Amino acid sequence: MCAVPRLHLVTDDGVLESADFARVAGSILDAGDIGEADVALHVRGPHTSGRRLYEIASSLVGPARAVGALLVVNDRVDVALAVGLSAVHLGGRSLPVAEARRLLRGGGCVGVSTHTVDEAARAAAEGAHWIFTGTIYATPSHPDREGCGPEGLKPVVTAAAGTPVVAIGGVTPERVAELAAAGAHGVAVVRGVWRAPDPAVATRAYLEALAAAHGGDRAGSGETS
Repeated sequence: MCAVPRLHLVTDDGVLESADFARVAGSILDAGDIGEADVALHVRGPHTSGRRLYEIASSLVGPARAVGALLVVNDRVDVALAVGLSAVHLGGRSLPVAEARRLLRGGGCVGVSTHTVDEAARAAAEGAHWIFTGTIYATPSHPDREGCGPEGLKPVVTAAAGTPVVAIGGVTPERVAELAAAGAHGVAVVRGVWRAPDPAVATRAYLEALAAAHGGDRAGSGETS
């Protein structure tokens, strides 16, 4: 079984290149009560070398395990295997879900990024444990994409047929409640945490908003096989 966290914190190349990354990541993992699979920390760097991703992921295994956070490597199943992790998140250029699950220990935990209802339905049918969908709100990271909003999220949740859906793109703590009402299991964040004045404080704000929106229910209801 894979317990799917409510809050997914996703890095990018700029975040990983920051001289303060290790300190900031540590402060986020220490940001209050994030145990019981509340948080997934995604090591994502499309233009970062495999060696560097390996070094970063290796350095985070202990801290993440100590607080019960799920450490995820994005796109690079080889890096996840080398580090001894069993959680990956796949994009359009990654391995198929079934192949990733075959390679990971016990099937692992596999998430997939999607942008359409059809892509979400396919990811669910292929055995994804969670599905990212977006862009939900307009964001500087994707200036060419208009946000679909909570109404655009609803058909994706239906198509996912019970697979937890995680909303990404311009999500703020204030928007969590309306996304939960539209059926989102959780949210994924890049700028909202990593580029916040105080990432640890921002992390707690998202966790509090998610707890309030879901009545205090954590990842347990999002367990998938």
